[in-house]
Amino acid sequence: MTDLLPVTPSIDQLGRIIANVAAPAFLLGAVAAFISVLISRINRVIDRSLFIHGIPESDATKSFLKADLPRLRRRAALLNRSLFCAIVAAIMTALIIIVAFISALLHLAHEYGVAIRFMAALLMFCVSLVDLARETRIALHENDLRV
Repeated sequence: MTDLLPVTPSIDQLGRIIANVAAPAFLLGAVAAFISVLISRINRVIDRSLFIHGIPESDATKSFLKADLPRLRRRAALLNRSLFCAIVAAIMTALIIIVAFISALLHLAHEYGVAIRFMAALLMFCVSLVDLARETRIALHENDLRV
């Protein structure tokens, strides 16, 4: 009975847990803001695509814009993959925080698992950023400046 673990963590233990999850919490905030930017960009691509699809074939002054649809499809695909990777990074980051608290409550070592999850979350975030960079390289086209 002398080696029983306390049922609830002490204030010091909770302070250490909170200090340990500060970096993942900041990453989670950054990824959430990034997801918002990606959704905004996807909406712009969809709006542009809907506009182009609405151009009648008889409108010779704007019919040249229909040639832009493959580029818009490519942009949408890149943004979609970027969004997926960012969401996976957010989920992994949230799991880091959850695992840290559960591990502390159960007095389990969690350092290696948290480190691996954190690296995986950052890797997914980097893939998402690369896809956004690729999308921005093809985003501006001369047709966008004419209309």
